[in-house]
Amino acid sequence: MTWQQLILIFLVVTVAYVVFGMVGFGTALIATPVLAIFIPVSKIVPLLALMDMIAALNNILRDGRKADVDELKRLIPLMMVGSLIGSAILLKSRPDILLLGLGIFVVASSLYSLSGLSPKKKFQPRAAIPFGIIGGVFSALFGSGGFIYAIYLSGRIEKNENLRMTQTTLIGISTLTRVILFGLAGIYGDVHLLMLTLILAPAMLCGVLIGRHITIRLTREQFIRLINVVTLFSGLFLISHYING
Repeated sequence: MTWQQLILIFLVVTVAYVVFGMVGFGTALIATPVLAIFIPVSKIVPLLALMDMIAALNNILRDGRKADVDELKRLIPLMMVGSLIGSAILLKSRPDILLLGLGIFVVASSLYSLSGLSPKKKFQPRAAIPFGIIGGVFSALFGSGGFIYAIYLSGRIEKNENLRMTQTTLIGISTLTRVILFGLAGIYGDVHLLMLTLILAPAMLCGVLIGRHITIRLTREQFIRLINVVTLFSGLFLISHYING
């Protein structure tokens, strides 16, 4: 890569982790389209998984006590079940149509929430069952289940910081699982991939710090609107990926 390309990647990764610092997910949405120009797609997923894990760990060490433990106890087992289902689907079939279906659902859900027509009521705890399992399925299939958890958690948790940290903790656990699997597969034996991770680590840490400080200053309504905007673009990204794939 040239220095100009590295600078562009550095800036894009910074922006991606500003979003991650604010809402606890969204790095693949922001970073993948640009990274794919310079880096093989097969390297992007393990690269972002490793950086997401480090970013989540950084947030957990700083603010982990603010995560909602009850919601984590509900979602983590369901997320694991969903991951197993997603892995089985990946081995036995082509999951492309699921990608399109999820994209359409997420776009419709986000537009409905942004319209102001959605009722101002909380999800019941039992709603964790479909959201947790579906989030796990799509994390295993496409590495993109964060916005599913965000839809559920934003309908359960009132305080921005508690919502952000619960989301971040879930993403941290999900990416840790993927990093372990990538490591066992020998993917992190690629020295160039590890060097790129080290080069981009300052961008990741800077972005997370900026995002955290922005979140602190947002009202509840602004924060939920931000989550809906990010999930909307996540859905559009999935539909685009299906069409172009």
